[in-house]
Amino acid sequence: MNDQRKIFIRLAIVLIGLIFIIKLFAIQVLSDNYERAAEGNILQRIIEYPYRGLIYDRHGELLVVNNPIYDLMIVPMEVKLKDTLEFCRLFRIDRETFIQKYEEARNYSVIKPSIFIKQISNEDFARIQDKMIDFTGFYISARSVREYPHTSLANALGYVGEINKSQLDKDTTDFYRMGDYIGISGIEATYETALRGKRGVKWKMVNVRGVEKGSFKNGQNDTLSVPGLDLISTIDLDIQQYAEKLLDGKVGSLVALEPSTGEVLSIVSAPFYDPNMLSGREFSNNFKILSSDTLVPLFNRPIMAMYPPGSMFKTVQSLIALQEGVLNPDELIYSDGRLIGDLAPNGYYDLREGIQYSSNNYFYRVFRRVINQGADPNPFIDARIGLNKWREFVTKFGLGEAPDIDLPNPKSGYMPSVAYYDRIYGEKRWKFSNIYSLSIGQGETLVTPLQMANLASIIANRGFYYAPHIIKSIGETGSPDSIYMVRNYVGIDSIHFIPVIEGMERVIRNGSGRRAYLPDIPVVGKTSTVENPHGYDHSGFMAFAPKDDPKIAIAVYVENSGWGARAAASIASLVMEKYLTGDVKRKWLEDYALKGEFIY
Repeated sequence: MNDQRKIFIRLAIVLIGLIFIIKLFAIQVLSDNYERAAEGNILQRIIEYPYRGLIYDRHGELLVVNNPIYDLMIVPMEVKLKDTLEFCRLFRIDRETFIQKYEEARNYSVIKPSIFIKQISNEDFARIQDKMIDFTGFYISARSVREYPHTSLANALGYVGEINKSQLDKDTTDFYRMGDYIGISGIEATYETALRGKRGVKWKMVNVRGVEKGSFKNGQNDTLSVPGLDLISTIDLDIQQYAEKLLDGKVGSLVALEPSTGEVLSIVSAPFYDPNMLSGREFSNNFKILSSDTLVPLFNRPIMAMYPPGSMFKTVQSLIALQEGVLNPDELIYSDGRLIGDLAPNGYYDLREGIQYSSNNYFYRVFRRVINQGADPNPFIDARIGLNKWREFVTKFGLGEAPDIDLPNPKSGYMPSVAYYDRIYGEKRWKFSNIYSLSIGQGETLVTPLQMANLASIIANRGFYYAPHIIKSIGETGSPDSIYMVRNYVGIDSIHFIPVIEGMERVIRNGSGRRAYLPDIPVVGKTSTVENPHGYDHSGFMAFAPKDDPKIAIAVYVENSGWGARAAASIASLVMEKYLTGDVKRKWLEDYALKGEFIY
């Protein structure tokens, strides 16, 4: 019995010994975990952040640059401070803040580096860099933040911010890490993958005092950062700055396009703000200030604000009626103000005069012809057929659908459908008399300023448009996305645009748009006074020029400014004059627009 017990004990000892030998072999020979951990005690993994791509205007003027800043990094396991108070004094933090940040870093990882103090300025870096040798476990990581030399185009450019947990969770590419920066809005968001570049990594050997002793393994494990691609925008900075000057102190928006390409020459959202407010260490405080502003300057009005189109929409009604063959442009139609409220005098109007005088009753009759074409003797069914056909046309104009512009979250506006009125009135329980307000661009119709500028481009091009876009080149030899090089036809024969354009030219020469008249340049336009149940009406205007060789199409909305012939037409006209001639000679009109007293 004793011999068996001795044998059993010896076997157990041998077995345990074998287990230890195998485990040690696995740890020391098969696995490199301990080797990497040991290396980690003398190595620093330095992230090299790439320079984000720059953004230029169409003439090569810089709109966005990079300003170098520095993050103070910490590796908690390596921290050895002789004088914590001296550290706090140097970095201008209190002891409680130091303890809080240190504990946050330890909770994240004791061996991995994390940010201790963000965005140290060049001036502060110069002040502290010679002292860093005394702070073992801390080192400086260089990166950059955005800087805006011209303080224009804030809403369109967007801003860059630190990535949040929700964005990290959505990152299926596993590209980003906590603490990285990412485009949040505007161009910065749309073109994030082109602008961001690629991070690099450098491994450094340091001694116990944190002094660099050279690269690890001669840099064979290092990777270089790759700068982001530069973008050439379609923006004309001179025109952008002038348009912002005219809209300063107002609430509204302006969009100017080049009809032949769809390129955005200027896009203004008012009120605007200095984009430098959302860059650097004061980002959080400034974001709170802008977010709490009751005029919502962060709201990108040109692509997100929705208004009734008003009388500008009469051009679309005209083109649909002409294409459907229910209207002859020379036909005289009597309008006497009995059908719908009207400021136009009683009398006979052809299409050109109907547009010139913006006769509501004329377009009431035109729209009724489009809706009630006699497709069915039942007026409730006939109206459904007519509205379906009408809506098919208006969506080809890019109305009621979100545009393909290369900015985030453009709104679609709204063009009512048969289904909408079925919900309101019940199926086959509505007819033309329920929807006639659509005839003059009121009722349930909603558009964005961008859509109205694009409508002006469509009329300028006599029936087609290129999708509006704000970037014309990505990288040195780049080009815009292919969707911005496609002609989109709206299904209206070019011949039908001639009387509409003639009518719009009369608006400028002898109608409500006389403030937009340019002596040497034929301007084509249409005013809108947009009903506003919450206060003064909104002022709207769209135009293009020159008439036979269009170089610019424009739309302007100025909220609570009354007639479209005043605020919107004045501002649009001045911007067109500046763009087409390089100067503004009508100083009286400029003074009027800058003063902004449009309803007096």
